[in-house]
Amino acid sequence: MPRKTTKVKDKWREKTWLQVYAPSTFGSVAVAKIPVTDVANAAVRTVETTLFDLLKQDPNHYNIKLYMKIDRVEGDNAYTIFKGHEYSREFMRSLVRRGSSMVNYVSDYKTRDGYVLRIYVIAFTEGRVNGSKKAGIRKAADKILKEKASSMTYDQFVQEIVLNKVASDIFNEAKKVTALRHLGIRKTKLILQPSKVEEKASTPA
Repeated sequence: MPRKTTKVKDKWREKTWLQVYAPSTFGSVAVAKIPVTDVANAAVRTVETTLFDLLKQDPNHYNIKLYMKIDRVEGDNAYTIFKGHEYSREFMRSLVRRGSSMVNYVSDYKTRDGYVLRIYVIAFTEGRVNGSKKAGIRKAADKILKEKASSMTYDQFVQEIVLNKVASDIFNEAKKVTALRHLGIRKTKLILQPSKVEEKASTPA
């Protein structure tokens, strides 16, 4: 008797391909095309890119990784929100040198529209410094971050962080404490996103 042939499903043909767009903060440019089995569950997906891939300007932007979470899907298009960013490992390694103190500072900040972002600041001093000066650098970072977060929307805050404006302001405040070789926001992570009901309620009519 001839053997029965089992029809093998082509799983790739069954998938839906979504065009993923960056948040409007970064120009809503297309960043990836991804396959999904269930469009309804696409919102759990995170897409990784670099700042250079979005802006196509400064080659140093290859050192900044960006993470975007799919927020909504309309047809074959997926729209994202900023989930976080971080320095590449290679860039972090290039910053570490002998004869310099490294200062880390991590804290959560709430924006004007209710988003909570965890921020990781890193600083490298010109020479070795004591605990008092390290505390002074952390205090300077906290002061600027509180002022910025409380006065800005999430999109505004994120844009200033990724484009190095916030780090520049912290640097100018912290250099009053001691000479710095580098100060930057090495990583961010979205901790809390307000519900869409809360966002609508907070939007002026």
